[in-house]
Amino acid sequence: MTPPISADRRALPLCLIPLLWTLALGMWGLSRQHSLWRDEAATWQVAQRPSAEIWHMLGQVDAVHGFYYLLMHGLFACFGAGTTTLRLPSVLAMAVAAACVTVVGRRLAGTLAGLGAGLSFGLLPAVQFYLQEGRPYALVAAGAAVSTLLLVTVLDSRDTTALWAAYAGTVLVCGLLNWLALLILPAHAATLLWTRAPRTLWVRWTTAAAAALAGVLPLILFTRSQSQQVSWIPPLTWHMLIGPAVLLAIGGLGALLDRPRPGRVSVTAVGLPLLAVPQLVLIGLSLIQPLFLDRYVLFSLLGLALLIGAALGAAVRAAEPRSPKTARCILPLVVAVATAALLPQSLAKRSPASRVDDVFAVATDVQRLKEPGDAVLFVPAARRDTRLVSPHAFTGLRDIALAESPEESGTLKGVEAGPAGIRKAMLAQRRILLVTDAAEVARPVSAERDRVKTSVLKRYFTPVADEQVRGRRVTVYRRTENL
Repeated sequence: MTPPISADRRALPLCLIPLLWTLALGMWGLSRQHSLWRDEAATWQVAQRPSAEIWHMLGQVDAVHGFYYLLMHGLFACFGAGTTTLRLPSVLAMAVAAACVTVVGRRLAGTLAGLGAGLSFGLLPAVQFYLQEGRPYALVAAGAAVSTLLLVTVLDSRDTTALWAAYAGTVLVCGLLNWLALLILPAHAATLLWTRAPRTLWVRWTTAAAAALAGVLPLILFTRSQSQQVSWIPPLTWHMLIGPAVLLAIGGLGALLDRPRPGRVSVTAVGLPLLAVPQLVLIGLSLIQPLFLDRYVLFSLLGLALLIGAALGAAVRAAEPRSPKTARCILPLVVAVATAALLPQSLAKRSPASRVDDVFAVATDVQRLKEPGDAVLFVPAARRDTRLVSPHAFTGLRDIALAESPEESGTLKGVEAGPAGIRKAMLAQRRILLVTDAAEVARPVSAERDRVKTSVLKRYFTPVADEQVRGRRVTVYRRTENL
């Protein structure tokens, strides 16, 4: 029989096991061989700007990540810029999320279910990917885990103003990190419906949810003016629904094994809405405007971990009457087998090849290939992130297309001159280094400025050196002598 919710004093030491397990997984290969990919490069270069320049940039672009950039700015100021400082917050956040999942699972379904949930959370492939990512998604997952724990605590008949204030504050922080994190609210509402929460509880939850929403609403309204930032997200297709369908199927199986009863707080009542509702709502929103990216609802995997833990707990309980020794071996055996089975994928996610490119690697090639008097171009302009995160490698190179720097313009990539100006500047050069995407990841050139760059290079210059490394490419062009 599933134990009732209880504030077991042994829950704290139990949650330390998944916390340390997830922390170890996060620290393993944290630097990814000193690589940095384009999304992390945005964090890296923005976080090192002065606060005033960050605020200036947020008025133009990327306001949705503004709170995270300011947080990382403070950490870089205290501990210095480095891959450890960049990624350690995500490691710590995922470890906290694993601990919260363990406590929730233990309260709702017993020790083994809680332990299974916490350990399985750290092993989930998507969690291992964002565990070492210098972006806000792990922090959102931690906030979602804390808010879920607070909700379960309130459902344990400890309905206090302090808990609701903490709940509202946690959801608010999640929303400021990424406002799509507010999809945790309909998931929690589904839990309240499932458990047939009394009217007083609904009133308090609605008040707390409204307070959090009111705090995030200005950000939501402001970022609508920057919606072009997500214009690259492709429209929803059936192929994109395969992943969510698999996750929901696994979660549904765990829910069946948990055997939930309506009106009772259970792992299923908490975990299934947490897994399903954010995914389904995001799919619905994507039918209006393409927004479906798995990282936006990464926190929904908290629900999957809870349901996996419930299934493991049910398996142990089923085996215990027949063979207590076998029952005790189920959890460690499953974790060991899962760890071994996922080892190739775990190793892959800790290699530079796990990301689409490596901003640091191509900077090394630039430093080796450049000569005094050389100029540099970037196609597309966003590839300027290489220079922004490794300025020393570009010392002596003139960025001939740049009209206004990223810091001055309040942008991520700066403002380039018009096509005619770029063409004139190029024709005055003897050698030009072109930094662009490697062939296997490059997109067709579309911007007029980029078309001018490539056409002038093709007509008036000859490539004399070409290096491709980890998704980036640097080509050295020399002016054709007979023109």
